[in-house]
Amino acid sequence: MRNNKPDRMITLAAFLLIGLVIAMVTGTLTGSATGTPKEPILRVETGMHTAEVKSIGTDAANQYLVTSSEDKTARVWELATGRLIRTLRPPLGTGSEGKLYAAAISPDGKTIATGGWTGVEWDKTVSIYLFDRASGRLVRRLAGLPNVVLHLAFSPDNTLLAATLYEGGIRIYRVADGVETARDTSYRDQSYGIDFDSNQRIVTSCYDGFVRLYNRQFRLIAKVATPGGKWPYSVRFSPDGKMIATGYIDSPNVSLFSGDDLSLLNNPETKGVDNGSLSNVAWSSDGATLYAGGRYGRNGSTLIRRWSKADWKSYQDLPTAGNTILDLVALTGGGLAFGSADPAWGVLSVNGERINFQAGLKADYRGNLSGFQVDRTGSSFRFCYVQNGGSPAGFTLASRTLKFDLSNEPPLQSPRTSAPGLSVSEWEDKTEPRLNGAKLALEQYETSHSLAIAPDGQKFLLGTNFYLRLFEKSGKEQWKVQVPGTAWSVNISGNGKVALAAFSDGTIRWYRLSNGQELLAFFPPGDKKRWVLWTPGGYYDASPGGEELIGWHINNGSDAAADFFPFSKFRATRYRPDLVAKIPEVMDEAAALGLANAESGRKREEADLQKILPPVVEILSPLDGAEVSAQEVRVKFIVRGPSGEPVTGLKALVDGRPAGTERGVSVKPTQPGEAGQDLRVVLPARDCEVSIIAENKYASSVPATIRLKWRGKAEPDEFVIKPKLYVLAVGVSRYANKALTLGFAAKDARDLAETMQKQNGGLYRDVVIRVLTDERATKDEILGGFDWIRKETTSKDVAIVFLAGHGVNDQSGLYYFLPENADLDSLLRTGVSFSDIKNTVLSLAGKTLFFVDTCHSGNVFGSRRGTIDIMGIVNELSSADNGAVVFASSTGNQSSLEDPVWNNGAFTKALVEGLNGKADYRGLGKISINMLDLYLSERVKELTKGKQTPTTTKPQTIPDFPVAVIR
Repeated sequence: MRNNKPDRMITLAAFLLIGLVIAMVTGTLTGSATGTPKEPILRVETGMHTAEVKSIGTDAANQYLVTSSEDKTARVWELATGRLIRTLRPPLGTGSEGKLYAAAISPDGKTIATGGWTGVEWDKTVSIYLFDRASGRLVRRLAGLPNVVLHLAFSPDNTLLAATLYEGGIRIYRVADGVETARDTSYRDQSYGIDFDSNQRIVTSCYDGFVRLYNRQFRLIAKVATPGGKWPYSVRFSPDGKMIATGYIDSPNVSLFSGDDLSLLNNPETKGVDNGSLSNVAWSSDGATLYAGGRYGRNGSTLIRRWSKADWKSYQDLPTAGNTILDLVALTGGGLAFGSADPAWGVLSVNGERINFQAGLKADYRGNLSGFQVDRTGSSFRFCYVQNGGSPAGFTLASRTLKFDLSNEPPLQSPRTSAPGLSVSEWEDKTEPRLNGAKLALEQYETSHSLAIAPDGQKFLLGTNFYLRLFEKSGKEQWKVQVPGTAWSVNISGNGKVALAAFSDGTIRWYRLSNGQELLAFFPPGDKKRWVLWTPGGYYDASPGGEELIGWHINNGSDAAADFFPFSKFRATRYRPDLVAKIPEVMDEAAALGLANAESGRKREEADLQKILPPVVEILSPLDGAEVSAQEVRVKFIVRGPSGEPVTGLKALVDGRPAGTERGVSVKPTQPGEAGQDLRVVLPARDCEVSIIAENKYASSVPATIRLKWRGKAEPDEFVIKPKLYVLAVGVSRYANKALTLGFAAKDARDLAETMQKQNGGLYRDVVIRVLTDERATKDEILGGFDWIRKETTSKDVAIVFLAGHGVNDQSGLYYFLPENADLDSLLRTGVSFSDIKNTVLSLAGKTLFFVDTCHSGNVFGSRRGTIDIMGIVNELSSADNGAVVFASSTGNQSSLEDPVWNNGAFTKALVEGLNGKADYRGLGKISINMLDLYLSERVKELTKGKQTPTTTKPQTIPDFPVAVIR
């Protein structure tokens, strides 16, 4: 099946090979037995899986859903809302080590089990990891398994855990102490299905062609050959235990067996299932309905077939995901949860409607070989977000901006696939590519997907599901490198020095063509706003919000959960857009660092990453989702210091803003066996999120966050005090230096102030505004304004800071807002520094919105002005530590545009329109942060014909909230 088909699903061969490639290639498990890797490992993190959702499970009450994936994480979700509660990170290594094929949650919701290709690299055997769901701690490791774990299931009474293996049969463990209580090693092939009934009998399926039934003492009751196919996959008891359903990977059939002796009872109608399988099965909670899904689909959507027990000949096909269904779980109150290869998970209601769908955020590069284009040096490239060439986009390292209107952009080169004397055939989705008719040597089960011939026609690059391989024209392999996912597209720069590859994990990576050394990586999530670029050493450039998309995984040994630190925690030393832009030029990270340091005057920084790690905080109580009825709560927590650095500070946040706590709390890392510390936090009389952040001299921790549900007395509306709004609006059009003159910055500040004044008596009980424009906007007056808004705003209020005018970075990269009396030759003395802005935002007690419109055309600055880096400022201010919602007028190296036709800057014109009601798309009568963000994005793009891209960045600790009502 070629990868340019609109309805392309995972093929049968690919389905069988997911996660099992290494086992099938080697035939045995091999490992280094050197212990878990100690060095940090770079990992993409989007808040959702980036590879197939292999397995799902729910607790008996259907509060939680657990998912596992080949991306080496398991995730715990709030099933009703789709909210991600926790990411579970077992220890991992390189290659396949750490891929998770199976996950289950105990019926009481307390324990999560996960496994797959786990522990092989250091133990030479496979392990199952047991996590405490509430805390995320790895509480037990079940080691010594002979092969990959494919499926896990808990008994209904929470006491037993069953596991099926790729080879070696099945194992049964006692959950309380991890002791193995039973096994059956007579299985002659891989087993993907195991299930308990209410009496703790067990049924299994195996590719040896048999279904097996065991009693609660684990004695074999029956073993039958499956009539519907050679490879039975999923197997499930009906709720009353009287029937057993199984689906097949090699046929469209579904079989129904007796729960007493496995005699065949029926074959539900599978007419029309002619393009796939119904390998996964699940019964409804009342046993009246059977569901099945797999590769079967139509028109780009996989379908789940549903039958009624009353009539197995009648059925209904329900659209679900865009790719293969990999697991199904029935829900207690009716309906069904599913996991898919998109990656995605979702829920079908009792009526068959898709009521919840959580999809991955990565781009899908399949089916767009010619659309993956590159320039002469590898600095500019194009790709498509959507399979088969949908949503094309471009990116240039110099401009640091995603572009979607490519009509006026210079042409780039598609991959070259033919050259004189060099004919590569059978390379597209094939296992036996040929050079001039002769087979190229690939590994067993390795499949070629992409090809690019070098500009000189003397070598070619082949992208497969295992490797990138560079061959000489003679057919001799020059090098191969292992890849992070299937290489759907490859290309070579016009100068023949750099290879680019687009992978199934959503990344695009640069490689030195001479030796295959990775140079750079790029990740654009599917939101089409954020992006991040990074070097193998972790130096990076990122859009607003982009630095949360990648981070460092740090193993803590084989018996503990790993830590994860996003790039934002290393901003001070690793945020280097100047270095990143030089990589295609110098082709070496160390050389790019030296050159960038020399140009900026920065010192070379060689700090060991593990010596500058931030603390790690874990909240012990209250538990996430706990109910509270008092406006004070004692939050019990522990702090770890992975770097060994002392903890220098602690802060509590409520809904992302500083919370009322006792003063003088001293914090030290919690030693093993210690009970931890507690902190008094003042709560509002409503549902809220509480976060704890610890700091050392290098960085702050990732916030430890819990959601609390208010169950106390609700105050009548007449006693609810509305917040006050404080606005500081600064706009400079007329500078003392006439060369800096702008058209509408001062008017922009006045127009925003006038717009917000209309909110007096609506959303806010009072609106207090200070406007500083032109000659009033001196450095002293602006700093005075900062001092004013800092002192006036309380924790119950909302603060808005608006800056319009010129911004500039000095040669060392420090940002300054230019007041009316700024002197470009003396920025330290006359400019408003970023530290002044940051300290103001940090000290504001209430909800804080920061609007920055300072990237106006900078030709007047000449060589004295560095590149304006508004993205670094936005990321800093919107971090959880500072807690501001930041609206920036533009991104990358774009200029903020203004026009007499608008009588404003484009950003402020759209902002005022949105706040006056146009952002209320749904007619709710109010404007929230997310609604305003959407309106700004679309309206500014429309006004500027795509030349300016505003951005909004909100800390994860701050929920969406209204900022204006329609008056």
